Amino acid sequence: MSVRTGRRIRTVVLGAVVATGVSTTVLMAPASAHEAGAASHTATQQAMDAAVHDGVPGVVGVAQHDGRTWSGDSGVADLTTGRERQAPDRFRVGSITKTFVATVMLQLEAEGKLSLDDTVDHWLPGVVEGNGHDGTKITLRQLLSHTSGIFNYTEDKDFQTKVFGPEFLKHRYDTYAPQQLVAIAMAHKPDFAPGTSWHYSNTNFVLAGMVIQKATGHSYASEIDHRILGPLHLRSTTLPGTDARMPKPSGRAYSKLARETTGPTYDVTELNPSIASSAGEVISNSGDLNRFYRALLTGKLLPQRQLKEMTTTVPLGSGSADSGYGLGLMRNKLPCGTEVWGHDGGIHGSSSVALTTKDGRHSLAFNFNGDWSGDSVAVVLAEFCGTTPAAKTVK
Repeated sequence: MSVRTGRRIRTVVLGAVVATGVSTTVLMAPASAHEAGAASHTATQQAMDAAVHDGVPGVVGVAQHDGRTWSGDSGVADLTTGRERQAPDRFRVGSITKTFVATVMLQLEAEGKLSLDDTVDHWLPGVVEGNGHDGTKITLRQLLSHTSGIFNYTEDKDFQTKVFGPEFLKHRYDTYAPQQLVAIAMAHKPDFAPGTSWHYSNTNFVLAGMVIQKATGHSYASEIDHRILGPLHLRSTTLPGTDARMPKPSGRAYSKLARETTGPTYDVTELNPSIASSAGEVISNSGDLNRFYRALLTGKLLPQRQLKEMTTTVPLGSGSADSGYGLGLMRNKLPCGTEVWGHDGGIHGSSSVALTTKDGRHSLAFNFNGDWSGDSVAVVLAEFCGTTPAAKTVK
């Protein structure tokens, strides 16, 4: 899931939210990091503290560099009890789910169970049609690279009103079948002809999950579980299906349920994750996300051919040469020259980023437990480039 109710969060991966910039960064608070021989993480801690001063209730993250692990936190996990955030805390990772789904799809290709050049209609006949959509002309590769042109169901105005506005409080436990989410998209025209442009669409990965089930006879969740979570011992990572509860340990998640950054703050922790389906239902923590992306980028989950396919990128809508989208995976070249791979994700009250260098030597995963403020780019630049956030007066 990638639509956020607030618009001030600045993110690295344009697929989740276009980087809009944050108008205010603030004076730094005292550090609250738990260091393991890594004094260079001071800037990262400062950026976390700045996000809290900007309005995020709490931030937690874990970095690993050349075998050393550092964890940092700022703010609180629970506004009511005041409990601080802790490194083992689990959170909803939103669109980071897409990398898990794409990995399974590529594993199936390596096993000869499908081809990325198969059409969507080959696996899901009659599902993608109407208003100009044509599943006979869209490949599985185009789903995973967001070049299909299929309308993004989370951009549907009625869906946004019901799910991302105050009406969420009445509908937070509603269940959506994947077919319902696709049907919302099919009520709209495509964004472009398949393969002619790039636009982020959650519908692509809902369809990818449906293809995995058709090809294997098992749900995408069960395939992720036995192909990735089990072998990598990702014990804090789950796919909850329709279960609205959060597993422990975890804090709370908060939202304004509006595009404005003022107004009431709502606890949105409990929700039925079927609204995100295979586009964003995963729950994890920072340590597990780092382990997953390190294993992926260093070839422990995919043969070399499939990893090359996954890391072959297409230009984003912004046209920037410093970023590109592969298959469920994002590439960013940072201003300091460091190239990082990963994804970010947003879902109600939760904004997450997980990135690693291609050699797996340096990784970072962190989470904001609010969706209306904070600069996640500043945290990334602090960790990978050593950039200290600018201190400014709050407007």
